[in-house]
Amino acid sequence: MTSPSIVLSSLTKRFGSFTALDRLDLKLEGGKCVGFLGPNGAGKTTALKLLTDMIFPTEGECFLNGISVQRERKRALEAAGVLIESPEIYPSLTPTQALEMVADLRGMSPAERKDRIPAVLEEVRMADWTHEKFGKFSKGMKQRINIAAALVHDPEIVILDEPATGLDPRGMAEVRSIVRDLKKHDRLIFMSSHILAEVTDVCDEVALINHGKLLFYDTLDNVTAKFSGGHSSVDATFARPVPERTVTDRLAGDADLLGCEALDTRRYRLQFKGGPTSQARLLRKLSDETLELVSFTESKSALEEIYMSQIEKGD
Repeated sequence: MTSPSIVLSSLTKRFGSFTALDRLDLKLEGGKCVGFLGPNGAGKTTALKLLTDMIFPTEGECFLNGISVQRERKRALEAAGVLIESPEIYPSLTPTQALEMVADLRGMSPAERKDRIPAVLEEVRMADWTHEKFGKFSKGMKQRINIAAALVHDPEIVILDEPATGLDPRGMAEVRSIVRDLKKHDRLIFMSSHILAEVTDVCDEVALINHGKLLFYDTLDNVTAKFSGGHSSVDATFARPVPERTVTDRLAGDADLLGCEALDTRRYRLQFKGGPTSQARLLRKLSDETLELVSFTESKSALEEIYMSQIEKGD
């Protein structure tokens, strides 16, 4: 069995004199989650619509598992589950009824539906609302059913267009948790987003575009290492206020420590070189009962800083 794959080849889309995508080349392979980042108007949704044959390219071609979307649409899209721009489901339908309709459109047999629909509702944490009307659901619950509709035929490739946008914090957390679990089934997930914390939380790799051009594509670790000059940063949080002098004294003399910044009286950001070994050593130096260290996590600002610098460079 070959690994799932997505290929965008010289993908170009022009709307009159406006170029939304400009010879975009991108190749994704294997079971993982790839975040598709870019500011509003960068071309993310346009690329996903071209990838799913919702619109036609001016030039170039898209492939799913090596099959051309433009030349063999039905065969190519058989392997994909797609959620773009959150479609509305009839409010009088139950989740089971809605998924029955999608399964019918997918050509699934009654036996396949009987097993698969309960399984996919369990996968999106909606098994307890199987027979409730869709119109009664919160926006987050509706989005989980939309994700279930994309998954009902158990696709190898899942394409999601900003699935957590517009949800409250709880709804966003639920969607992120679902996406993380999707990776356990060796699926290739291609997810556009403008929420950097979401990408950092659930994605293995990231592709950044701006003005229809690809700026970079790599693993999160490689992107951080490349654009941060090989430096890393972690945030140390303490249970109570700790004087900055106390923290700097504990870390004094460490050759790999590049800086210590107080974020507030309980949180400090440490910038260092040397990778995991250096990080472990810094952790040991701060792991003291008198300091009451409660967390020591990679800084969430790293991707944000890289994102902003690359976008500004391209503008």
